[in-house]
Amino acid sequence: MQLALLTTVTMIAFAANSVFARLALGEGAIDPATYSFVRLGSGAIMLGILVFGSGIANAVRSHGSWSSAAALFVYAAGFSFAYLALDTGMGALILFACVQATMIGWSVIKGDRPSVMEWFGLIVAFAAFVGLVSPGVTAPDPLGTVLMIAAGIAWGVYSLRGKNSQQPLQATAGNFLLSVPMALVLYLIFFADVTTSLYGLLLACASGAGTSALGYALWYWCLRGLTATKAAVVQLTVPAIATLGGIVFSGENLTLRLALFSVLILGGVAITILAKSRRQ
Repeated sequence: MQLALLTTVTMIAFAANSVFARLALGEGAIDPATYSFVRLGSGAIMLGILVFGSGIANAVRSHGSWSSAAALFVYAAGFSFAYLALDTGMGALILFACVQATMIGWSVIKGDRPSVMEWFGLIVAFAAFVGLVSPGVTAPDPLGTVLMIAAGIAWGVYSLRGKNSQQPLQATAGNFLLSVPMALVLYLIFFADVTTSLYGLLLACASGAGTSALGYALWYWCLRGLTATKAAVVQLTVPAIATLGGIVFSGENLTLRLALFSVLILGGVAITILAKSRRQ
């Protein structure tokens, strides 16, 4: 029961990242460059506190990676700029689909041979994703879609690089700390367009120090009690929770297009994950 409760809390935290970003950026309370900088910076501070006992410098030097930090930065920046135009649920669905596609695609490149049922799930999910982002009256913003796709691919790369980490909390802390200088450069590039408010800064800090840093730390604890299949399947709830959050907190509408393609994309991914678990 404790594991189920904490896993639920973690999924809500992951979905809250999308809700916080949309509330802050969609309403113009803060600009995306500042949001990215504050989010990564506050996350680095919180994670630094969590690993203080084992040494912050050690986390950066021995566990952090500039390549992983760059992937983390691309994810955070693309995520922030995308939410200038995308609704909460739409952004979360595109992000999630691209993360899963990146990780599944990499396993195929490395020699994994999906079964017929796995290919069926992948084809359904991919076709639904193409349908989701295709031009139409209710299609998502093209630039926002491209930016969120980049964010999803970057997060998939980041996840793959950290998959076999022996000390994931220290590695995450090191990567967050290394990503801060990159976010600072982005902030300086867009300095002329900086717009901040206390509300926007608080949302960025809540996302960085709270639902990102503490959410990731809690997720690592949950992973000790979950099989890989359960961990993958439970994350299918994140876009749905984010959509609900957008409706409740941002007054967004659940369109037929988003509902239909969400079911097809998430259903296709679920089929692939479950079929792969049976094969293994």
